[in-house]
Amino acid sequence: MPRGALTGSRIRERRMLLGMRQAELARAAGISPSYLNLIEHNRRRVTDAHLSALATALDVDPSALTEGAGAAVIQGLRGAAAAVATPPMPELDRIEEFAGRLPGWAALLAAQHLRIRTLERAVVRLTDRMAHDPHLSSALHEVLSAVTSVRSTAAIITGTEDLEPEWRARFHRNLQEDTERLAAGAEALVAYLDASDAEEAGLASPQEEVEGWLAGTDYHLAALERPDPPAPAAFLAGERLLASGSARILAAAHAARYLADARAVPLPRLRAALADLGPDPGALSQRLGVGLPVILRRLAALPAQDLAAGLVICDGSGTLTFRKPLDGFGLPRFGGACPLWPLYQALARPMTPVRQVIEMADRVPRRFLCYAICAPSHPGGFDGPVLAEAMMLILPSSPPQDAAPAQPVGTSCRICPRAACPARREPSLMPASGPPAGDEPDADPGRGANFR
Repeated sequence: MPRGALTGSRIRERRMLLGMRQAELARAAGISPSYLNLIEHNRRRVTDAHLSALATALDVDPSALTEGAGAAVIQGLRGAAAAVATPPMPELDRIEEFAGRLPGWAALLAAQHLRIRTLERAVVRLTDRMAHDPHLSSALHEVLSAVTSVRSTAAIITGTEDLEPEWRARFHRNLQEDTERLAAGAEALVAYLDASDAEEAGLASPQEEVEGWLAGTDYHLAALERPDPPAPAAFLAGERLLASGSARILAAAHAARYLADARAVPLPRLRAALADLGPDPGALSQRLGVGLPVILRRLAALPAQDLAAGLVICDGSGTLTFRKPLDGFGLPRFGGACPLWPLYQALARPMTPVRQVIEMADRVPRRFLCYAICAPSHPGGFDGPVLAEAMMLILPSSPPQDAAPAQPVGTSCRICPRAACPARREPSLMPASGPPAGDEPDADPGRGANFR
């Protein structure tokens, strides 16, 4: 595929138009943020594999990144056409003719479609953040508390004519302290918001720090796949992307589990079984003689060229403790996920495998095939608590799954447009899209080995 000298610049321009951070795009494309930064500044050649991954993450055809504006307009028109759900439908076979005859209108339509997508992404991101970001909530609480205190003190001073000088001096001092606190709180809030937008690789929690590190490896820790792998501590030594102690603790736990899984199912054996059986966790579990949780984690840890897969893991409270994204499947950054995910069905039925085709709510809904299992553990013995952990493997749907009834789901209730969903916890800020979840037939759970 030919490469233009400004491919990196086009990648950066497209990312900024979509409102994506470097870290977010790098994670979606399976490369490190530092490597993406070099690509965007045209200081590193982008390979075919990386170009394809970046184009997928940017929702654009690779040619739009290598060939420039003409291809970008055509791609934008195709995206606008794909978003149309009701007749009359655009004539897809005449897009190039339209762009050639009316290039100005074609560019305008493509730009408007891109702007709509950008605004939708911004609304989703800001809504999710304002609803659940603990740092933002704390900062806003501090500002509102200072404002309330200033108003109360001012009301006492202005409303009491015979206030004694000593008490008036005290209230003046309180007013000064509260206004200083208000100013400091407002400055901190503005600085936090500005930093969140300006810092390309800013991470808000140890979990996100670990996920950013894993995204740079495509969630595949090649060093731990070797016959003589290093110990987790030695493996993480000198890893600069893990800045905080908490992130290193989480990363060490992940590396230890990864190493145990790799020893239980070595990569050559997994690839050989995958070539024979396909990505069927039940059949692979029987062939390789290990439990379904190990198989789900191993499939998600395969390089992207072997298998495109996402994985989410939650504990008994339903909190997501691990998130490997898959293009088109939205994962919430804060708060609870959609309760209709097969992940939570499995959590409610320990040791019962769940296989289900789902359809993610979006302007252009996409289908996925999910496998989920909940595995309880007893680290404290019979007298200790029972700990539950559920995990869900996410695969792109393909025939014959595409023809099967699908369970409509969303990312989280706050930004899901399915108004009549029976599992809704709170009203959505997004407009309704597609048929209500309650009107769809039940998904066919399939009949794969060990899954039902």
